[in-house]
Amino acid sequence: MKKTIALVSLALAAVTSAYAWPDKTVTLVVPFPPGGSSDALARAITPKLQEKFKQTVIVENKAGATGSIGAAFVKRAPADGYTLMVTSLGPLVITPHLLKVAYDAAKDFDYLTVAVQAPNVLVVPAASPFKTVADLIAAEKAKPGALTFASAGNGSSDHLSAELFWLQTGTSGLHVPYKGGAPAITDLLGSQVDAAFQNINSVIQHINAGKLRTLAIASDKRSPLLPNVPTLAEAGVKDAVATSWQGVVAPKGLPPEVKAQIHAALMEALADPAVKQKFVDVGFELVANTPEQFVAYQASESARWKKLIDARKISAD
Repeated sequence: MKKTIALVSLALAAVTSAYAWPDKTVTLVVPFPPGGSSDALARAITPKLQEKFKQTVIVENKAGATGSIGAAFVKRAPADGYTLMVTSLGPLVITPHLLKVAYDAAKDFDYLTVAVQAPNVLVVPAASPFKTVADLIAAEKAKPGALTFASAGNGSSDHLSAELFWLQTGTSGLHVPYKGGAPAITDLLGSQVDAAFQNINSVIQHINAGKLRTLAIASDKRSPLLPNVPTLAEAGVKDAVATSWQGVVAPKGLPPEVKAQIHAALMEALADPAVKQKFVDVGFELVANTPEQFVAYQASESARWKKLIDARKISAD
């Protein structure tokens, strides 16, 4: 009898130990350089996660190949909850359709939550002659392929937003890819290019300073930051919603108890008033959805952008 009790006690201790998570440092991998939206999200939630987990939480940037290097690294990590990825939509729903990547976005990750999302905005330099979307469309129709549109690179969300715009309006422009959003915005501010679709959080300060003019917002509703700016639909361009989002994933196979614990901690961190306000102030909207909702959203977003990539014959070159 004593032997049986001892064995049961050992078994219970083993189970308790197995789920005494976390007992070491948790790493948030960002598959982009420091300074971007995904990096900002990771660093904003880190203090709250440390408080909840009672362990050190660090941010590690593993940039390259439009996010696919960092995503492949996370895919190879143990599914124990100590390695998570904070990323934009690119590595999960766009890059796999443009590059040969070392992971299957649909099968190799546990999807935890879409944390925040922000619409892209169609902007032109303040000195631009274009005052409305109609002005821009008229100019494109008059001289197909002449107007230049800057982007953060081939296959970026701002590039695909422009391709979607051209598809829906039956027009064409000249895509000018840059190595990142910052140099694209710099040339836009200097009127070296005619227009761009940019994440609202990346350009709101320039809009507020009067250096860029916003023609429309690529959303299904107006932004509280730009209440007088019409949506593309209101401007006559239907089905051209283009939203940038940041989410959190983990290597596939998290223990259910650990997955639930991480999701709960993320919900708490995102609901913190200071964290939430930091993103609302620059145009982000809190999403904080469930793993099940994120799985469904990833599938629909992947199919949607693949359809556009195939239709427009977009490549990563």
